[in-house]
Amino acid sequence: MPKGFYNVPVAKNEPILTYAPGTPEREELQNMLSTLRSQEVELPMIIGGKEVHTDRKIRMYPPHDIKHTLGYYNQGDAGHVEMAIDAALAAKADWAALQWQHRASVFLKAADLLSGTYRAKINAATMLGQSKNAYQAEIDAACELADFFRFGVKAMSDIYKMQPGSSPGVWNYNEFRPLEGFVFALTPFNFTSIAGNLPVAPALMGNTVVWKPSKTAVYSAGVIMEVLREAGLPDGVINQVFVSGPVAAGAVLSHPQFAGIHFTGSTEVFQSIWKTIGDNIYKYRSYPRIVGETGGKDFIFADNTADTQALAIAMVRGAFEYQGQKCSAASRVYVPKSIWGDVRKKLGDELATVKMGPPEDFTNFINAVIDEAAFDKLVGFIEKAKQDKDADVIFGGEYDKSVGYFIEPTVILAKKPDYITMEEELFGPVLTVYAYEDDELDKTLEILDNTSIYALTGAVFSQNRYAIEKITKRLEHAAGNFYINDKPTGAVVNQQPFGGARGSGTNDKAGTVFNFLRWASIRTIKETFMPPKQYTYPNFQDD
Repeated sequence: MPKGFYNVPVAKNEPILTYAPGTPEREELQNMLSTLRSQEVELPMIIGGKEVHTDRKIRMYPPHDIKHTLGYYNQGDAGHVEMAIDAALAAKADWAALQWQHRASVFLKAADLLSGTYRAKINAATMLGQSKNAYQAEIDAACELADFFRFGVKAMSDIYKMQPGSSPGVWNYNEFRPLEGFVFALTPFNFTSIAGNLPVAPALMGNTVVWKPSKTAVYSAGVIMEVLREAGLPDGVINQVFVSGPVAAGAVLSHPQFAGIHFTGSTEVFQSIWKTIGDNIYKYRSYPRIVGETGGKDFIFADNTADTQALAIAMVRGAFEYQGQKCSAASRVYVPKSIWGDVRKKLGDELATVKMGPPEDFTNFINAVIDEAAFDKLVGFIEKAKQDKDADVIFGGEYDKSVGYFIEPTVILAKKPDYITMEEELFGPVLTVYAYEDDELDKTLEILDNTSIYALTGAVFSQNRYAIEKITKRLEHAAGNFYINDKPTGAVVNQQPFGGARGSGTNDKAGTVFNFLRWASIRTIKETFMPPKQYTYPNFQDD
C-alpha cells in the first residue's frame, strides 16, 4: 500500500551528443557499429517473458548494404498472437495492482539504460537496421525514447493528481484504472523512439500490451525489448510478436478483450483498422480506444519577405533528413515567384555539397530508403516527373539499388499546384516546389489548405509579423504542429507535443497527458460521511 504522495524525479530532455571528430561518443559508436556488423544475431519473439523460436527465419540486412546479413528473426503466426494475448491477460491483474511508483521505476531505469550503457547499441542498431545517420539516430533512438519514458512518468503522475473538488461532508476522488483487456501496439520503421513509446505508454498506465513492430525495424526493436527486460519489466506486460499486419489484426481485432490500439503508420491501414473495429464493435467488452498518427503531406509556405537562406536550409533539412522518411518531412513548398530564383540558387548550392552513402561513414547526410518497395515507388514518381509536361526535375533524380536502396535528394518544380507529387504522400527524399504569383497569396493558401487530406505539420517563412499572424490563422486546421520560420520536423518531447488531425490521425499528442489519458478509465468515488436518514427535502414542508 502507498505510504506517501511521491514526487517523481524531475524530467529533463536528454542532451544530444554531437559525434564530432575526436569525441568519445563517436569512437564508442564506431566500435559498436563494427561489433554489430561482425556478428549475426537471432531474435526470438518475447511472449510471457519467454523467448519463442519458430522454424521460419527471416533475414535482416542494412538497407544500404543489402548483401550483408545482420541476423535473423523468428517469424510467427496467428497462434503466436493468441499466445501473446493470453500472456498479456494473464499478467494484467498483477501489473495493474502494482503500485504506480514501481511501474514508474521500471521505465525510469530503462531511460537511464538508453542514455547510458545502451546508448551506442540502440543508435548503432537503428543506423544499421533502418539506415539512419549517427545524428538522426542519436536524437531518435537514444534521446527521444529516453524522453518519452521520463516525461511519460511525469504525465502519469500528473494525471493521478487530477482530482475533483468536494463539498462539506463529502469526499470525492478519481481512480485512474487501466482499460479492461489488452492494448495492441502497432509500430513503424522510421522512428525507434515511436516503436518504444507506443507499447510503453499504455503499460505505464497499468495496461498489458501485445506489440507488433515493423518488419523493417525488428533489429532495433529487439534492442528495445532487451532494455525493457534489463530494466525489470515483468513477464507478460509487453509481448513482442513478429508477424504480418493482417495476421496480427485478424487475431487482435476479433478478440472480446481488445481494449485499444496505439498506432503509427499509413492512413490506409489505420482506416482499415478503424473500419474493422466498427464492424466488430458488438464483440468487445468495452469500446476500444483508437489512438493513431498516420501520414502527412507536410508543407512550407513562404511569402516574399522570407529569409531565403533560412528557407533553403529548412527545405534541405526538412525534406531530406532521414531520406524524407518522416511523417513530418517537408514534402511540398509554396514560394512566391519574386524570390524563387534566389531560393532555387541557394537550394542548389546546398544540395551540391550533400553526400550520400552508408551511415557508417559519418560524413554522409543521405543514406538509403528503407526497402525495395519504397525505392521502386519513389523511382516511379521521379521518372514520371521527368516525362510530364507539368513538372521538371530540377535537382537530383538519380538512383541506384545495386548495393543499397539509394535515391538522390530530388526536387521537382511543379507547373501547377495540383500536380500529383504536391498531393500524394511519397515518404522519401522527394520535394516538390510550386512558385506562385505574389499577388495570389490568399488564393495559394486556399489551394494549400484543400490540396491534401493530411494535417500533420507545416511551416511559414516570413519576416512580416502581420503576414505571419494572417497565415497562421488561415492554416489553423492544416497542421497539428505548426512552425514559424523553422522546418516542419524535429518535434521534441515536452516542447512541441506531436500529432495531427484530418487524415493524419487522432492528434492525441504523444508523450503528454492528452495521450496517457486515453489509456486510463476513470472511476469517480463519492463518500458521504453523514448520509441522510430521511428522504424528504426542506421544500416539502408546509407553509
